[in-house]
Amino acid sequence: MANLSLYTVTALLILDSEGQRVLAKYYNPPHPAPGQHTGGIGTGEGSGLSTLKEQKAFEKSVHEKTKRGGASEVHPLPPHVVISRTSTDLNFHIIGPLATSNEPMLSLALTAFHDAVSMLLRGQVEKRAVLEGLDMVLLAADECIDDGIILETDGTAIASRVSRPKADASDIVINEQTIMNAYSSLKEQMVRRIGQL
Repeated sequence: MANLSLYTVTALLILDSEGQRVLAKYYNPPHPAPGQHTGGIGTGEGSGLSTLKEQKAFEKSVHEKTKRGGASEVHPLPPHVVISRTSTDLNFHIIGPLATSNEPMLSLALTAFHDAVSMLLRGQVEKRAVLEGLDMVLLAADECIDDGIILETDGTAIASRVSRPKADASDIVINEQTIMNAYSSLKEQMVRRIGQL
């Protein structure tokens, strides 16, 4: 039986059509799973993803593997498994450990993240729009995955937490009646406080 862990995501990547990084978030579990060497599944010692050079090389290999893999969504890249989704000129990837990963869960998380990004960018999931709305895309990534733990798999919930509704000043009506109500409420509270002394 495989060791189960909440730390199921090694990396979340958005690469452009040439394999260049648009967004990359690498995760490292705080401690190795029982029976694993130091570094576990993430970016720590022994995983080969702790430096920028190693990450860029890994991203290049992910791009090459998914480009050669055709229409397939799941790509084994030992010791990782890569789940991919293509959108216009971007490729969304979620990477987990090959030995202990749950591909349907990783796929669900990637779909939720992609859907949230699509909602936040109003359907314009392309490189230019992602770079312009990078703050919302990063917040969506953080709402979906935190330190390698999948937190949310509903794209609508992620998008609603990230996007803030604009304050509508027309709902607040200030007139003489509301001021008188506030004054009388304050007066009653003052009388009660004085009465307690």
